[in-house]
This record gives sequence, structure tokens and C-alpha cells, in this order.
Amino acid sequence: MAASRVSSCIAMAAAAASLSTLSNRAYADGPFNFYPFSSSSSSPSPEGDQTSKSKSDKKAQAEDSSRSSGFDPESLERGAKALREINNSPYSKQVFQLMRKQEDVRLEELAAEKLHHEAIEAQRAIDKQRKMHEEQRELIQQQGQAKAQMVRYENDLARKRMQTDHEVQRKNNVELVRMQEESSIRKEQARRATEEQVQAQRRQTEKERAEIERETIRVKAMAEAEGRAHEAKLTEEHNRRMLIERINGEREKWLAAINTTFSHIEGGFRVLLTDRNKLIMTVGGATALAAGVYTTREGARVMWSYVNRILGQPSLIRESSIARFPGSELISQAKNKILKSSTSAGAAGPVGSKNGHGNIVLHPSLQRRIDQLSRATANTKTHQAPFRNMMFYGPPGTGKTMVAREIARKSGLDYAMMTGGDVVPLGAQAVTKIHQIFDWAKKSNKGLLLFIDEADAFLCERNSTHMSEAQRSALNALLFRTGDQSRDIVLVLATNRPGDLDSAVTDRIDEVIEFPIPGEEERFKLLKLYLHKYLSDEGDSTAKWGVLFKKKTQKITINDVSDDVIREAARQTEGFSGREIAKLVASVQAAVYARPDCVLDTQLFKEVVDYKVVEHHQRIKLATEGGLPAFS
Repeated sequence: MAASRVSSCIAMAAAAASLSTLSNRAYADGPFNFYPFSSSSSSPSPEGDQTSKSKSDKKAQAEDSSRSSGFDPESLERGAKALREINNSPYSKQVFQLMRKQEDVRLEELAAEKLHHEAIEAQRAIDKQRKMHEEQRELIQQQGQAKAQMVRYENDLARKRMQTDHEVQRKNNVELVRMQEESSIRKEQARRATEEQVQAQRRQTEKERAEIERETIRVKAMAEAEGRAHEAKLTEEHNRRMLIERINGEREKWLAAINTTFSHIEGGFRVLLTDRNKLIMTVGGATALAAGVYTTREGARVMWSYVNRILGQPSLIRESSIARFPGSELISQAKNKILKSSTSAGAAGPVGSKNGHGNIVLHPSLQRRIDQLSRATANTKTHQAPFRNMMFYGPPGTGKTMVAREIARKSGLDYAMMTGGDVVPLGAQAVTKIHQIFDWAKKSNKGLLLFIDEADAFLCERNSTHMSEAQRSALNALLFRTGDQSRDIVLVLATNRPGDLDSAVTDRIDEVIEFPIPGEEERFKLLKLYLHKYLSDEGDSTAKWGVLFKKKTQKITINDVSDDVIREAARQTEGFSGREIAKLVASVQAAVYARPDCVLDTQLFKEVVDYKVVEHHQRIKLATEGGLPAFS
């Protein structure tokens, strides 16, 4: 407190001294320009600046002087004198007001200066902070650059390490793939060996099972036979006793009847012997009756054999267009007309009818060859020239029989079919039967196309050790009847093994035609043909006659089975013959009938096709394992 009062007194003395020194100048410069009461804040000017500078300088000097000397009484006296003069002045009140205003202005200037210094300090602090931030930013940038360089370096190291790892992994993968391939090869070899072993064990097991079954059947049959024998023995003894008793009873009856009969016969013989005319008539009547019975029996047998030889069909002929007896041809023609008239209002004809071969679908080149042979055969018949013999060979089910029948129909010839397998069991009678066929064929007024299926069954090479003497005689009989070209018979042989035929037989063949497995386009046409035949025409073909003879079948509905689906099926059925395709469509028909709604869709059609394809491959595999050709 005392210190503050001393400081305030010192300040007042300094102010009085400054006032005393500046009072003269105030009066000289203006009407009233005393320092403590002057104001320069309202309008800053160069003079004000100079005054403020002088004030600050004087103040500094006063402070220095006061600081050096401690106290100046003269200044205090001058200040007191100035105060007295002011008090005595008529403008004292105005002066004090002016002084008060100057003091306020000074205080404001001090506050402004303080604020200025504070702003300068704040600016310095801001500059310092900015500098520090710049230094920190530069440091952070330097650290970021260093970190980026470190990251790039680490990335380069990681990339090189990754490349090295990838190369090592690639080498490991290559080695692993090689080991896997070797392992798969070993597994496949082991699997094949296991399958072969399993197949061998299965065959051995089946063989043993068959032997066990045969032995079981034999033992069972022996046991049953022994049981039946024992039972029969017991029954026989019982029956014997019953029979003996019955015989004893019957013997007594028969003895009585015989005695009665012989007594009557004795009376009759006595009458005949006593009457000669009755004896002669009785002997003559018995003789005439015996002669009539014998003559009627032998005459009927001879007449039937003669009629059968003249008009009947040989027993080896399985199928023929020639009527078996007179009048049957008229009945057959009437039946065909009725069937044609009943089916004329049905659906359009099958797909194969467009090429003139009915239900036959052939390769275009083979079809042209068959058409040429049909026309040539027809023209040969017209000009009474010798016919040309043919041989058809190829896998089963490729249309050989149907083509032969179609050639006979288009050329206007009669048709007859036999099979070589029927000749072999005949033995010594085979020669007679073959001669009967050729004699019967000459009775045809149109000419006859004789089709021999499975010709290799009895027309094989005569040097073969498996050929019996009866087969060799039958072959010689056929060669004898076909030695010269005939104007009555066209001989058509069909075989799966043309190389097995005797050279003399092949020498009598004029045309050799191969029937291959149908291609994709032919399979497509066959599928459409049989689908139309078995499914589309199924309800129409039996609609009229089914009402009379059997109940009406449900009509099959085909949904979404397009040509693309059929063509895909034709692509899958590679290696199928025409007969196999017909069986495939028949399986489709059976699968459709297994459904309650009788609807054929794409899914069902594909399922049946896939199943038949797998079955076809299994059949080929079994035939190959059995040492047989795939088509035999």
C-alpha cells in the first residue's frame, strides 16, 4: 500500500514537472495547449505524432531523471504554480474538463496501445505457431518421404520375395501336377486291373454258381424223384390191392358175360354152319367192308399229296405273296382292299413313302441303286430276258428283307422268303425240299423273287469241317438248280458274312449290294417315320376295327418333341440299325402307355433315348468280350 502511494506521488510530481515545462509552449502554440489537457486522438496528424513522440521522449527523460535523482522539487513547484494559475483563470472549469477529457483520451490511447501491443504479441504468437507448424509440416513431409521411401523399398523387397515365392510355387505346382498325373495313371491302371480281376472273379463266381445251381437242381430232382418213386410205390401197392379186389369182382362179371356171349356165338355159328347161304353172305360182306376202308384211306393220302404238290406252298417257305390254295388269293385281295379303304381316311402317309419305298429309309446312293435294280428287273421280265441274281450283305436290321420285298413289288414279281437256318435241321430231306421250292416257283405266272435269309447257314464253303454231308448235298442241289440263268426265278441272298459263302455260290451272283448302318440323316428320317407309325397313327389305325374286335385304345399326345430334339436323338444313336431304331420308338411307345395320361414330352423321349444308347453300348461290349462281332 505504501509503495503504491509513493509511486502515485512520483507520477504526479513527474506530471507536474512536465506540465510546468510545457505550459509556455502550450500558450505559445495556441489559445490553450497544455500537455495534460491536449487531445490528439480525434484526428491523427503528423503534428500529433510528433507531439506524442516528444511526450514520450520527455516522459522517458523525466523517468530517467527521476530515476537518477529520485525526486525533483522544482517540477513539483511548477506544477503547483500551474494549478494555482489554472484555478485563478476564468476558464478553470473548462480547463479541468479539457484535462479530464485529455486524460480519458490518454487512457484510451494507452488502452489502444495496450491492445496494439497485445495484437503484436498475438501476431508474434501466431507467427511463432505458424513457423512451428511449418517446421512440423516440413518435418512431417520429411518423415512421410522417408516413410514412403521405406515403403517403396519394402514393396520392392516384398515384390521380389513374392516373385521368388511364385516361381517356387509354380515349380511346386508343376511337380504336383506331374505327380498327380502319374498317380492318376497308376490309379487308372490299378482300376483296370481291379476291374479285370473283378470281372474274372465274377465270371468264375457265375460259373461256380451255375455249377452249384445245376448240382442243386440235380440233387433236388433226384430227391423229388425218390420221393415221387416212394410215394408212387406206396400208391401202387394200395392201388394194386384195390385193383386186385376190383379185378376179382370184374372177373366174375366178365366170366358170366363171356359165358353168355359165347353161348350166343355158339348158337349163331351153329345157325351159319347149318345154313350155307347165310355163311357166304357174311364172309363176302366183311371182305368188302375191309377193302373199302383200305381203298378210301390210301386214295385220300395219294390225292392230298398230289394236290399239295401241285397247288400247295413248300414247307420251307415262311412268307410268300403267292396264294396257298385256289381262291385264297381272291380272299387276300379283298382283305387288302378293305384295309386300304379303312385307312385311306387316316393321317398322311409315312415319311418314307415320299421316296417310293414305303417304310424304308436308305442312303440316297443306295436308294438310287435299288430303284435302278427294280426298273431293270421289271424291264427284264417285260422283254423275257434272264433275271439277274443278287446278294445283300450288311449288319442285321438294315432293311435287306424289306428292300427285297419292295423290289419284287415294284418289278411285278411274286415274292417268297425262306431262311437258311430251316434247311440245316432237315438232314437228308433238305435236297427234296429245295427241289420242291424250285418246282413250286415255276408255277408262278409273274415270276418269283426267292429271298434266302441267313444264306451262310447252309451255303458256306464246302471245305469247312463243320459242314455235314446233308448240308453239302443241299448246297449241291441249289447249285444245280441255279447253274443257268433263269427266266422264272430271281435269287436274292442275304448274309452278315459274305466271306463265308462258297465260291460257286458267289459265282452265280450278278449284283452285290452292301447295306451299311444308317447315317445321321437316315436315322433322323427313321425316327420321324416310326414316331409317326407307332405314336401319331396308333389311334387312327385301329379306330375303326378296334370298335368291332377290341376296346378302343387311348390316343397318344405328343408335346414339345420338335425336329431339333429328334435330330439330337439321331446324333446320339450313332451305330444303331434300322431295327434298333424301331425298337427304340417301340420302347418310347411302351413308356408313354405306362403314363396315365399317355403324353409324350421331351423329357420322357430323352430318357428313353439315353437308356437305349447305354443298352446299345453294353450289347457291343458284351459281344466284343464274347469274341463275337458287334452286329452278329
